[in-house]
Amino acid sequence: MGNRLADSLSPYLRQHADNPVDWWEWGDAAFAEARRRDVPIFLSVGYAACHWCHVMAHESFEDEQVAAALAQGWVSIKVDREERPDVDAVYMLATQAMTGQGGWPMTVLITPDGEPFFAGTYLPKPQLMQLLDAAGTAWREDRERLTASATSIASQLAGIADPGRGALIEDEQVALAVHSLRKTFDDARAGFGGAPKFPPSMTLEHLLRHHARTDDADALAMAERTLEAMARGGIHDQLAGGFARYSVDADWVVPHFEKMLYDNTLLLRVYAHWARQTGSQLAARVAGSTADFLLRDLRTAEGGFASALDADTVIDGHSIEGATYVWTPAQLVEVLGEADGHRAAELLEVTPEGTFEEGASTLQLLTDPDDPAWWQDVRVRLLDTRAERPQPARDDKVVTSWNGLAIAALADAGVTLRRPELVEAARAAAQLVLDTHLIDGRLRRTSLAGRVGDAPAVLDDHGNLAEGLLALHRATGDTTWLTRAGEIIGLAIDAFHGEDGWHDTAHDGEALITRPRGRTDNAEPAGVSAIAGALLTHSALTGNTEHRSLAEEAVASQSRIITHDPRFAGWGLAVAEAMLTGPLQVAIVGEGEGGPLRQVAEACSSPGLVIVSGSPDAPGEPLLADRPLVEGRPAAYVCHGFVCDRPVTDPDELAAQLR
Repeated sequence: MGNRLADSLSPYLRQHADNPVDWWEWGDAAFAEARRRDVPIFLSVGYAACHWCHVMAHESFEDEQVAAALAQGWVSIKVDREERPDVDAVYMLATQAMTGQGGWPMTVLITPDGEPFFAGTYLPKPQLMQLLDAAGTAWREDRERLTASATSIASQLAGIADPGRGALIEDEQVALAVHSLRKTFDDARAGFGGAPKFPPSMTLEHLLRHHARTDDADALAMAERTLEAMARGGIHDQLAGGFARYSVDADWVVPHFEKMLYDNTLLLRVYAHWARQTGSQLAARVAGSTADFLLRDLRTAEGGFASALDADTVIDGHSIEGATYVWTPAQLVEVLGEADGHRAAELLEVTPEGTFEEGASTLQLLTDPDDPAWWQDVRVRLLDTRAERPQPARDDKVVTSWNGLAIAALADAGVTLRRPELVEAARAAAQLVLDTHLIDGRLRRTSLAGRVGDAPAVLDDHGNLAEGLLALHRATGDTTWLTRAGEIIGLAIDAFHGEDGWHDTAHDGEALITRPRGRTDNAEPAGVSAIAGALLTHSALTGNTEHRSLAEEAVASQSRIITHDPRFAGWGLAVAEAMLTGPLQVAIVGEGEGGPLRQVAEACSSPGLVIVSGSPDAPGEPLLADRPLVEGRPAAYVCHGFVCDRPVTDPDELAAQLR
């Protein structure tokens, strides 16, 4: 039967529209139904590209027996974590508190008041049926004890969710964080910790910035070794560009094949920054191919960027993870011929035994080919053949936060790689989000095919979008983007900041059992670190000291994580590096796009750098006010921490001031 999810904006919810389970979307109507029937709620949270979400769907949610058990004693609610990160955050906190771990699919049993009394992740059908039976019996026969426990759990969550205000971050704390990261660095394989290994994109950004600020060679070495290991491993799509979600092994060989927008934007930006900082050709190549992947495979018809490519490929009605991407030696020979096939197998680590399943291998590029032209020809031929295979599904929803990350990454990469089409793609995405997601002065979280959803934007949507707009301003010199970034930051301050600091949901947002305020940079920047970075950059560009104070407060709220587990404060630490640097302001007057002064400024990798260029006293550019030409010539004005050097007209003199 069709259910209530058929008209949902979320591709994930629509995946469940034909389940026999009588699903409801999260909302007042579902809770009212639970109270009317006097039954608890079965809450299932996942996302469209999630492999184990698909497994649980096939095993349980497409099963008539499971559907009957849920219909008899429960109201079933399905939530897309990417559409409702606030709901996901609250119940993930409960899941982690109750089980010591978390993940998706997330399964939570809650009362009609929203209080959780059981939490878990993937459950095979037999375990799920046992849970529904036991929990249903407890609800009917021992409800007082069950609800008392749920109320106690909910009250404890409020205390866990409040991290306190923290202390201002000083240079010593940042240095200790780098020292702590060194202890967990994998000297043999690069990266941090063991399997599974996730791309630590924000930590790598932090390490690059730390090296730029302090000249710490160890920080640069950890970053470069990890960036190279990922680029050469199976986690990186050696044919099409882009990165998978994580590696299931410690050697970066076998990925979990879903490709997320947020991973690829963060990685694009850090590879572009690595290229700018060191001139690495590998960095430039990977940045370029990752940008190509975004534009080719994730760009929507409206000019935004889709959320993800699925981990699975559907073949003959069965979901098979990685089927699109892996190869056997025989398949390489079939496509390339005997000689080139064997040569490619050796280059790409495709063995008779295989590195994946059933004798197939992921593709690695542990060494550069000795004949780049040959490799380019082989790559194109293999990619053309791969395109004829069944392809993974794409989650087409446009998420404000992740498009903000894409705008920033493409703008930065476009400047560094001197590819103006990347900057133009960033501009188009920015215009789409502002035109479609900003409704009656409030930002929304998602859209699909130009249709905006009802879910309100959360703090990271505002912070990452503002960050992207500021990067676009730097890349284009168009003051429109600086103005619009200031507007988004103003909305964030009004809606999410109060006497007790920053929250992830708005003051007038839906009341959940606790108001989320995440402080952990995990797969993407926490809302508080996202807004901190935008506030800091905006303050440097405009001289707004209140915004700098708010940025310092936001980073301070992460001080506990920075001190005890810096792997989960990567973006907060990256912002802290910029905060400790300056700002370093460069205002260039009278020079056209791509001029020599601008090129010198763009080559600088200082984490606190902001650059503006234009005519003297250009409207909307505070840093260009009262900055004339020097003897009729283009000039650069450099200020370190609000203390300014004399203006210079010679690129070499500018380079000396930026050292």
